[in-house]
Amino acid sequence: MARSTRESILTAAAELMRHRGYAAVAMKDLAAASGAPIGSLYHHFPGGKVQIAREALVNAGAAYGMLIPTLVDPHDDLGEAVEALFAQAADDMAATGYANMCPVASVAAEIADTVDELRQATAEIFDGWLDGGAAYFTKRGLPPAQARDVTVALVGALEGAFILARTLRSREPLLVAGRVLAPGYRGVALGAHAAVPG
Repeated sequence: MARSTRESILTAAAELMRHRGYAAVAMKDLAAASGAPIGSLYHHFPGGKVQIAREALVNAGAAYGMLIPTLVDPHDDLGEAVEALFAQAADDMAATGYANMCPVASVAAEIADTVDELRQATAEIFDGWLDGGAAYFTKRGLPPAQARDVTVALVGALEGAFILARTLRSREPLLVAGRVLAPGYRGVALGAHAAVPG
C-alpha cells in the first residue's frame, strides 16, 4: 500500500533527525528525502519545519515506545529480560552501522533550551514511554513503584548507552549496561505475558 505524501514526509523527517538531529535538517533535505516538492511540505505542514519535526517525533516515539515491551515480553525473569533487551539493542546498533539511534533522544538533547515546542513534544514522548513501560511491568506483576523505577532505569540506561555506542562505534556500552543492570533484577519473576500496547 502506497504511503501518502504526508506520511512520506514524516517518515523522511524521522529518519533524517535520527541521523542528523534537528538543526542539520533543512526543508530541502526533507523534500529530497521524501520525494515531495517543497510546496507540498508547506501545504501539509503550514507550521513548517517545527511542525514536521514535532509530528515526526510523535510518530517515531510511538514506535520506539514499543521497544521495551516487545523485547521483554518473551521472558519470565526480569534479569534475563534486561540482559536480552540490551543485547538486542547492541545487535541492532551494529547491524545499522551504529546509526540506529532514536530520533527523539537525538532531538531532545539538541533542542532542550532552544526550541520549546519540540522540548515539550519530546518531554511528552518520554513521559509516555515511562508511563507505558510502568503500566506494562505492572501488568506483568511488579508493584507500581518498582515498575516505574525499572522503566526509568531501562530508558535512561538505553538512551545513554545508545549515545556511547554510536559515538564509539561499539556494542560494548549496550552490552555492559545490560550485564551490569541484569543481576539486580535476576530472580524477579514476571507474571503472564502482557499484550504489547498498541
